[in-house]
Amino acid sequence: MCAAQERKPGKPTEAPKPAANQGDAHTGLNLLGRANTQSGESRRNENVQFNLIDNNSLKELNIRLGTTATIVSEFRPERQYYGVEFGNSPPALPHLAASKYAAGFHGLLFATHGNSVFGARSFFQVGGVKPAHENNYGFNLTSRLWKNAFLTLDGSQQKIRGSVNGNVLAPRPEERTPLAADPRVRALIQRFLAAYPAEPPNRTDIDPRALNTNSPQRINTDTAAVRLDQILSPHDRLTARHAWTTQQLEAFQFVAGQNPNTTTKSHSARLTWERNWSASTNMELSAGLDRVRSLLVPEPNAVGPQVQIGTAFTTLGPGSNIPIDRIQNRFRYAALFNLRRGRHNLAAGGELTRLRFNGREASSNRGNFSFRNDFGRDAITNFLLGIPSRYSTGIGDLNRGFRNWEQQYFAGDNWQARSNLTLSFSLRYQPMLAPHEVNNRTLIPYDCDCNNAAPRFGFAYRLPRRGVIRAAYGLHYGEVFPVTFQQLRWNPPDFQKIEVQAPSLLDPLRNAVISPGGRSTLFIVPPNLKTPYSHQYNFSWETALPGDWRLQLGYVGSRTHKLLMLWHLNRAVDAPGVPLTTATINDRRPDPRYFDVRPVINGSRAYFDAGRATLAIPSWRGLTVDASYWFSKAIDTGSAYTNTAAGDDAKQGFPQYQYLVQADLKGPSVFDQSHAGLVRFRYFTPPWNSAHRVARSLLGRWTLSAIFLAKTGMPFTVISGSDAPGFGNVDGTSGDRPDIVDPSILGRVIGNPDTSVSLLPRSAFAFMKAGAVRGNIGVSTFRRGGIRNLNASLARTWAVRGERDLTFRAESVNFTNTPQFAEPNFDLSSPAFGRITNTLNDGRSFQFTLQFRF
Repeated sequence: MCAAQERKPGKPTEAPKPAANQGDAHTGLNLLGRANTQSGESRRNENVQFNLIDNNSLKELNIRLGTTATIVSEFRPERQYYGVEFGNSPPALPHLAASKYAAGFHGLLFATHGNSVFGARSFFQVGGVKPAHENNYGFNLTSRLWKNAFLTLDGSQQKIRGSVNGNVLAPRPEERTPLAADPRVRALIQRFLAAYPAEPPNRTDIDPRALNTNSPQRINTDTAAVRLDQILSPHDRLTARHAWTTQQLEAFQFVAGQNPNTTTKSHSARLTWERNWSASTNMELSAGLDRVRSLLVPEPNAVGPQVQIGTAFTTLGPGSNIPIDRIQNRFRYAALFNLRRGRHNLAAGGELTRLRFNGREASSNRGNFSFRNDFGRDAITNFLLGIPSRYSTGIGDLNRGFRNWEQQYFAGDNWQARSNLTLSFSLRYQPMLAPHEVNNRTLIPYDCDCNNAAPRFGFAYRLPRRGVIRAAYGLHYGEVFPVTFQQLRWNPPDFQKIEVQAPSLLDPLRNAVISPGGRSTLFIVPPNLKTPYSHQYNFSWETALPGDWRLQLGYVGSRTHKLLMLWHLNRAVDAPGVPLTTATINDRRPDPRYFDVRPVINGSRAYFDAGRATLAIPSWRGLTVDASYWFSKAIDTGSAYTNTAAGDDAKQGFPQYQYLVQADLKGPSVFDQSHAGLVRFRYFTPPWNSAHRVARSLLGRWTLSAIFLAKTGMPFTVISGSDAPGFGNVDGTSGDRPDIVDPSILGRVIGNPDTSVSLLPRSAFAFMKAGAVRGNIGVSTFRRGGIRNLNASLARTWAVRGERDLTFRAESVNFTNTPQFAEPNFDLSSPAFGRITNTLNDGRSFQFTLQFRF
């Protein structure tokens, strides 16, 4: 249903912002049910599931919408700008900014409603739109408590009772009978088959196994905040704030137990003392706590293990990393000093953060069966026979508590060198210290990345005749994520991660040695691991045009180094006298003590360049326009700036073989887009000249707004889909790619389900030859269809009495009901190869908001 949108209470034509910062919540807390429609975003198709953990929401946005080339006019010393060139906001400062308060009691009440009766079907949907609705309501209240003391209360609730629609690749009627001879195997396969919907496929026009179905999804989101501002003296201000956010997700289940149910709870507390020593000297000291609890558990009807049948059928069960029970506490302490001396504006300060990262995180603990094209049969036949190619599981205690200190120190100067020239200089220092496990159960052999000095500089020069030239350069450091080093909990002796090739379905660990010293997968965080860093630079020219129009032309670029990757080493190799089969993979690994060896490596570089033009028309006969176009290119050698070298990120940088990794993976980034345009319109209708008072009130002074976003499609990679003989290199790791035999198709845009199979023909590829270690096709050699989205709104504010007003707003997301198609199935071994079976956005929706301000 319709999502609650980000609003600022200060604008009468927009619905208010909830207590918690929505931008941080969307990508920081990984909350569902929100869309930034002001940037042209449509509502995401909820059937594209991702786990609400780590920075997965940001990665999902990058893959679904791409990036926005962003020019930062000045790199402030107290802010972090790593990844900002892609359109991300810098992390919020820990200091609470001062607020202005009026005497008396003031407030705002709002309610937003969306209902499926106003919605349109998504592209592949069979039948009408299922009943669904959303209610979002809340308040903002401000009052003076005593002399120079002001209290602010915020609260909101969002209740989504949605119906998720999507396509499942389900067994056809003739594929619902197990083929195994053993009755015990038949019974287990029948239980797996029973997890699929009983209905036969009903979208055979797009795929013989495509079943379009619906499933309910419930999302409850509560936010609350309390803030106290106390002016202690003409020079001192003390501000305290505590915010709560809770979201409970009962996930949709097209297939029984397909997705985890998720609970997210957040506390954010701040205390800031601001001291104005003089008109030119200012100090802010802050302390705070950010606490996030993330609980992801399998739905009760899940089959138990994760079961993958290639990509011929939809995977059974949630991911192999479920369940997750994680608590992160960040105790933050910060200081900021500002001094204005003559033409110099100086700033200095720092921030110290104590991280506590506790909980239980699984790694195939429920078991993971993989059926694929192997043994001379396809994946479906192997599944019905009960003959898997691989089984993995984890055994051992998962409880760990990690501790770490995060630090940053900075100093800078903004110097008005001349009346038409401003220079800025700053230096940041951001060491990465060694984390440790609080009970010494996991050894992290990491020392310190202590040479992370980051200079920045820039200038702004006003030309003699027209415009201002700006340029800026900065070195920006990212982070080594807590989820990166926590993987060491899955190492022996306290944990054993086992990989079995060609296992028995009923007793997959029959030949495994289960002991603290038994063979295991090994995770490595090397002592010399470095923090990723980026050189970011930009140049722009801004000028005023007749009629107060403004034009900006600019360039932004970055070169990012030491990006994180999780490599897969100790792969199986050819061994004399040993058959090259799936069953012999573990026998052919060079180091017999381990299965995979997975080190975290600073293994990737990234390159980004973009030109951007922006035209702003502030007011022309009631119309305001803001239009931007950018042309960009993003390339990397295996991973991008969001990669954590953990979880699903490990699959994004799968090289075909363990050598020449960067050469094998170099290509356009997953979020690369060549062209993009964003246009915002706002039109204020003039007063209605009518003698009738009701007509004047209803028909005049409306605000019509529209945002149109257009982007070219992002790349995808064709894979072999099986590591087995005749398909892959049989080294025990996925990521194999085929040979291209018709290079004329390279670079094609596959963006229409009616033509996708003909544009991406199976005959243009061939599986790698026997004995080869890699196919010859590169990564990101094709592109999916682009984005065309229009959001529109209509709003009106009526003065009620005194300072009271009432606002009505109607908003439509994806007003033209234009589908954004996902990439086709790119698994060459799958019967669904080349078929587009999903969209990334939802159908047209409407929502209505009433807001009362007093």
